[in-house]
Amino acid sequence: MAEPPSYLSSFKDELIQLIKRLGTHLALKMSNLFSISLQKLDPRSVGAIAGLAVAIIFTYRLTRSPAPPTRRQPKRQAPTTSSTAIRTQSNITLMPSGVYSSSEDLRAQNTFDEFFQPVKPTLGQIVRQKLNEGRKVTCRLLGVILEESSPEELQTKATVRPSVLDVLLEITKFCDLYLMERVIDDESEKNVLLALENAGIFTSGGLVKDKVLFCSTENGRTSFVRQLEPDWHIDTNPEIVSQLARFIKYQLHVSPVKTEWTTGKVLSSPSLEQFFG
Repeated sequence: MAEPPSYLSSFKDELIQLIKRLGTHLALKMSNLFSISLQKLDPRSVGAIAGLAVAIIFTYRLTRSPAPPTRRQPKRQAPTTSSTAIRTQSNITLMPSGVYSSSEDLRAQNTFDEFFQPVKPTLGQIVRQKLNEGRKVTCRLLGVILEESSPEELQTKATVRPSVLDVLLEITKFCDLYLMERVIDDESEKNVLLALENAGIFTSGGLVKDKVLFCSTENGRTSFVRQLEPDWHIDTNPEIVSQLARFIKYQLHVSPVKTEWTTGKVLSSPSLEQFFG
């Protein structure tokens, strides 16, 4: 029975070496993955780790497969001039694998990086992660959702901040969201509802007008939040944030000046959209 040509054996050796290096990179990436806290792993991350483990086992078994027994080469006649030239050309083409070790390492690394290229999370995934899967959120309007910063301004107009709209819509997709604000008169309420409606929050998002609450005092907003018992409350007033710290699981204080809070349940951000990315 004829043996496979020598160039096929050399190609097989190079392929095995490439698989070995790929296995090495897989093991390195596995160690990096396991350095992450297991509490932060989602089902996709667990699936990725399981896939990596299967790939490493497959690579190990493939590289450990026993080589076929070598057959004794029969004596051959001295090569002719033409066969010598062909053999010389083959020796030039098929260099020892060690010569190309660095290029093979680079090729294996590139193959691994292309296959396991990280996927950029969507805005919805970021919102859910930041809110720690909280399902009920209360949020004041002035200075967070609206460009206006005082109740007096709402008497003439209300304007939804365009930069916060995408984040707000993502929150309404999976959270029970309540918006609230202190107003001076009924005209201010109409201006706010009209601004939210024109921004598409009542149509594109899951928010209804009944979940936009109005009060005449700052204490009224505090009462709203305590009655609703949300997972998150978002506010610009540090006094209200401080008062609610004992009752609310998490809070976001929106302020251009970063405030250091003694409790870890209160986070700070210049704006709602910057907090989410």
